[in-house]
Amino acid sequence: MKDSKMNSQSLEVSEALSAQGATAPRVSLQSMQAKILDVQCFNLYDALCAADGSLDVSPFNNFKPAKLMTIAVVVMKNGFVLIGKSAPASAENFDADKGKTFAYEDAIRQLWPLEGYALKEELSNPPLIKVDTTTGELSIVRQN
Repeated sequence: MKDSKMNSQSLEVSEALSAQGATAPRVSLQSMQAKILDVQCFNLYDALCAADGSLDVSPFNNFKPAKLMTIAVVVMKNGFVLIGKSAPASAENFDADKGKTFAYEDAIRQLWPLEGYALKEELSNPPLIKVDTTTGELSIVRQN
């Protein structure tokens, strides 16, 4: 699954609430999704079985939680990786598509505060405009 904009009503509701009345810079769902390079979702048990044979998966054959665990690997354009996970409390409630959605949401919810921190850093370090008195050229300088 390479769609960085997976459909998630839960995230869209959070985004709508966050956007209400917001006039200052903020982290948006769209801004985060624009930074995603790739999303891969898979079932943990299936991934273990698909390994190159170097893993002994026999201990997992009767380990039902591995068959119910969905993992979402979200790779950001800058190389940062987030891991989301999902598993139902009851095996009867397992749904692979819902698992992918919930695992993706888990990864995005981890990203939100990180992006908030990055935005706060950017806002606390506003650019300065420097004028070269000889040439009159303007340049933008960031303080560190």
